[in-house]
Amino acid sequence: MADAGPSQSRLGRFVEAPAGAEIVRAFVPPPLPPQPPIDVLSLLGRLSRADRALGRLDGISTLLPDQQLFLYMYVRKEAVLSSQIEGTQSTLTDLLRFETEAQGGTPIDDIGEVSNYVAAMMHGLKRLEDLPLSLRLIREMHARLLKSGRGGTKSPGEFRRTQNWIGGSRPGNALFVPPPVTELATCLAAFETFIHEDQSRLPPLIKAGLLHVQFETIHPFLDGNGRIGRLLVTLYLCAQGVLKEPLLYLSLHLKTHRATYYRLLQEVRERGAWEAWLEFFLDAVAETATQAFEAATRIVDLFKADRERITTESERTGSTLHVHQHFQKDPFLTAKRLAERTGLSMPTVNAALADLERLGIVNEVTGRKRGRVFGYRDYVAILSQGTEPLPASA
Repeated sequence: MADAGPSQSRLGRFVEAPAGAEIVRAFVPPPLPPQPPIDVLSLLGRLSRADRALGRLDGISTLLPDQQLFLYMYVRKEAVLSSQIEGTQSTLTDLLRFETEAQGGTPIDDIGEVSNYVAAMMHGLKRLEDLPLSLRLIREMHARLLKSGRGGTKSPGEFRRTQNWIGGSRPGNALFVPPPVTELATCLAAFETFIHEDQSRLPPLIKAGLLHVQFETIHPFLDGNGRIGRLLVTLYLCAQGVLKEPLLYLSLHLKTHRATYYRLLQEVRERGAWEAWLEFFLDAVAETATQAFEAATRIVDLFKADRERITTESERTGSTLHVHQHFQKDPFLTAKRLAERTGLSMPTVNAALADLERLGIVNEVTGRKRGRVFGYRDYVAILSQGTEPLPASA
């Protein structure tokens, strides 16, 4: 009973709001930071572990021969995972093959949505160079995210003007109803203020965890809130200088622990249980950063081992190494694309591809006689770890 007062003051309020033909109780969260303040002392062990893992990940440039290459691929992996949480069934291989035009015709909706996510993410990262993390930047990213496909009718780049809800078949039986439109501007203004405040002296990782939950609770868009909310974590850490490169993406951890993730979000809203959420969040950061570092290490080792095999076993070392180098930048390529990029003749490219196939480094993925596409098998396998679609019933 003694702690009822502190948690009580962290709770928001409910207001009645129209939602179609129904009147619902919509939740309005209190502004950040939480009051009473976050018990940072109880989180220090987890915070230290997450900081160390992030520091090691951020220093990865000393290990990777091409950091931009790893970033390029990792961004795509995050796009696939974040979209899967929202119900798409695309894999990383689907996306990469679509981007190399390995799949002809109009892209299916799922791949189009993932491709839009990549565009939104890269736009946000680029804009951070000359625009602070802000509501304006969030809207710009949202416009890219819902540019086409199923989200095209859900007001891309605009905050909602109607009531939305989470879970349930209609507002009246929803698991959670976010703030009504009449409260949205106030909630978002307080959210943006908290992004830039420094009076709370909260560590950036703690603030990132708070911002993610608050954004998901406000749910300011008709669609795409989850994807933008997850992206905000990395953007905030980059804006704060905690990460030099945007290499931290939490979607694999959140996908794996989806039920716990949703439960903890709801417990913050219902009971003000911020510390329990932050424990989960900091563990997710530490585990995700460690996994990314280990994946980068495996990729570097793979590239090195394959270069050594080509050097010792290839019949045409120079051209085969040149072609292999381009597979490191793009793990799905056609002979025509390789000829364009390398400047080598088609017979030379085809001979190098035959060499790489013989060595088991690449394999043909379409089964076609014309327009064949070759994939860097082991590289794709490392990148794809954890990106199998969720079961439809999950």
